Amino acid sequence: MAGTITALKFQRRNKERVNVYLDGEYAFGLAAVEAARLRKGQVLSDAEIAALKTRDEQARAFDRAVRFLGYRPRSREEVERYLRGKGVDGEVIASVVRRLEQADYLDDEVFARFWVENREQFRPRSRRALRYELRQKGVDDQIIARVLNEVDEEAAAWRAIEGRLPRWATLARDELRQKIMGYLSRRGFDYGIILLAFEKACQELNIED
Repeated sequence: MAGTITALKFQRRNKERVNVYLDGEYAFGLAAVEAARLRKGQVLSDAEIAALKTRDEQARAFDRAVRFLGYRPRSREEVERYLRGKGVDGEVIASVVRRLEQADYLDDEVFARFWVENREQFRPRSRRALRYELRQKGVDDQIIARVLNEVDEEAAAWRAIEGRLPRWATLARDELRQKIMGYLSRRGFDYGIILLAFEKACQELNIED
């Protein structure tokens, strides 16, 4: 693979990448910033070529991960799974993850707080349900415990049903109880929390025993 650089050409479809030609033949592609350090006539050894390819793979994997994180915060495990799914080598993934953490792009505690706050705002869940979801995302149990310690389950259960009360306003007490029991139990709330939410709903709707 060692050879002399005979041409450096920008790719037609991506002007941020350059094709490197050795001894008159295409050899590999590089990011333009890396290719800028090379020159026509330069001789590259096998070790130098391998190092260039490794840095390029790391740079491309890093860019992919940053785009993936651009949609919403992610856990470390989510990023690792994503890159594995793209066929990225394990050592490259480890390098990319370290770089993301150093740049504060990746922080499991920040992610866990985002996840819980998002759930509380749009789809309230019990601590048990949130714990399960965060474990599925690969978050460490100690981080989960710290974050979930701040969750007010009674308030979360109420937020979960408050917006639905108008459509349940005509239900009899027993029917309302069944609705609330089913709805909140599917979101992981235990009986005591559900009962408190039910009693509060009855007060709000002026439903008597």
